[in-house]
Amino acid sequence: MTELSDSELDRYARHIVLPQVGGLGQRKLRAARIAVVGAGGIGSAVIPSLAGAGVGRLTIIDADSVDLSNLHRQPIFREKDEGQPKAELAAAFVGKLNRFVEVAAVRERIDAESASSLLTGHDLVIDGTDNFATRLAVSDACVQLGTPLLSAAAVQFQGQVALFRSRPCYRCFVGDAFDADDCDTCAEQGVLGALAATVGSLAALLAINSIVGVGGDQAGKLHLFDGIGLSWRQIRIPADPNCRVCAHRSA
Repeated sequence: MTELSDSELDRYARHIVLPQVGGLGQRKLRAARIAVVGAGGIGSAVIPSLAGAGVGRLTIIDADSVDLSNLHRQPIFREKDEGQPKAELAAAFVGKLNRFVEVAAVRERIDAESASSLLTGHDLVIDGTDNFATRLAVSDACVQLGTPLLSAAAVQFQGQVALFRSRPCYRCFVGDAFDADDCDTCAEQGVLGALAATVGSLAALLAINSIVGVGGDQAGKLHLFDGIGLSWRQIRIPADPNCRVCAHRSA
């Protein structure tokens, strides 16, 4: 890893002064390649946090366009952006926020056929999509590629974040019943905007900690947030011995 430039040292000074991060941790962030699947409510918190932190390359994957009903939970967009592609707008946001971050916009719907090719070459994938079919396709591809997956979701007043390293995988958590595209999304159930921001911020923090090496490995732990009771709880996700995707993988 090359040394940080003087401009980078100035920009990331408040990171570098942290003994848990330092110059080495900041260089690890600069070397990281992260794919963010979904520039929605979760992505709108994840993307600025990672770009601000100095993650070297971000790939933003989202096939949708901005809708007015998005804006209460997607503050990286504006009313004038209605109808414009989210991925490209989010990439432009990153470019304005931090010139040291390389960013790519992928305006493509990720599914079981395309997931592996879109996600290959990344050190971490963060999935903030709002339907099970997409999440499972992303998870299955990450298991195949051996790429860590950070899955985050928010609906109504409930949020969850978990890091997976092949086994257990996200499919161990939810099973096979949710592969259909017609499962509930936040469009049907609703979601509090601040709840999505809270969950997305935790996902970004877990991503940064994982890259830098802070706090130990969080893989296989599910962080649940109750937005009404304002409480977090943590549970461990067991590996499904019969999982059709990761059962052949080492724990």
